[in-house]
Amino acid sequence: MVNVNIKQAIAQKALELGFSKVGIAKAESGTESERLQDWLALGYQADMDWMANPRRQDITQVMAGVKSVICVALNYYTPHQHSQDSQVGKISRYGWGRDYHKVLTKKLKALATWLEAQGKNIQGNNIQARYYVDTAPISEKAFAQRAGIGWIGKHSNVITRDYGSWLFLGEVLTNLELEPDRPHTEHCGTCTRCIDACPTEAIAQPFMVDANRCIAYHTIENKAAEIPEAIAANLQNWVAGCDICQDVCPWNHRFAQETLEADFQPFVHNIDPKLEDLVNMTEEMWDQHFTGSALRRIKRDRWKRNAKNIIN
Repeated sequence: MVNVNIKQAIAQKALELGFSKVGIAKAESGTESERLQDWLALGYQADMDWMANPRRQDITQVMAGVKSVICVALNYYTPHQHSQDSQVGKISRYGWGRDYHKVLTKKLKALATWLEAQGKNIQGNNIQARYYVDTAPISEKAFAQRAGIGWIGKHSNVITRDYGSWLFLGEVLTNLELEPDRPHTEHCGTCTRCIDACPTEAIAQPFMVDANRCIAYHTIENKAAEIPEAIAANLQNWVAGCDICQDVCPWNHRFAQETLEADFQPFVHNIDPKLEDLVNMTEEMWDQHFTGSALRRIKRDRWKRNAKNIIN
């Protein structure tokens, strides 16, 4: 049978593997289901139809027999700052280094493999574990808050007392019934800096972002030939994602600390790329620059489109 101290052992193993934080939540739906429905009803998902997947509201549809969700977070902050040169583009910090999917997947696979080797659950069945990094319809921010990792801020990102909001999230789903951690309380208070700083007013109301007005959505997900004029006029040199709401967050000013993960140190071409170079980027250059990068999701035509909107 599984060791009674398995919860403590899971936390220790996760930290040994390099994760910054770990917590456990029950595999059940919470208030996030209603919030998601409200968000979808307002059309704030733009054309991200996958957000309406019904499995996102029922974790048991992702893994049959799941009892617990082991939530992990990995700090990715590096102290490099964006240039104020009008001739260069800005790339969101999450994409500066190696693709976080690859980095977290390796660690999560090791955690899940270790967990399955621990024995059987209380019913005498083999321990089962499945791991995910943006690869399943899971309300990962809500589970992270319920697992005590941090709280969902008004900009919709998870904020922690230890690292601010510069964190990647991942999950291991298991049929082990583990004692859940205490959910994290919310500590944004009356602060509205993220809402006030957004140049396109994408934070339509606290805790709810309208993707139709979000610079990150339009520079990454929007595949249209043109970016809406109201967005294009306010890009502020962002060519891939946007960190404005996180950059102004007081929790990030106070608690951000450099990542221990070498893979998240920036690739040289992801810091202050020249806009003209992006406009003239060849397919070969795109392939060379973004192999092993989460930014490979942005195809060459969209890089050119984004840069042209700023130059023009």
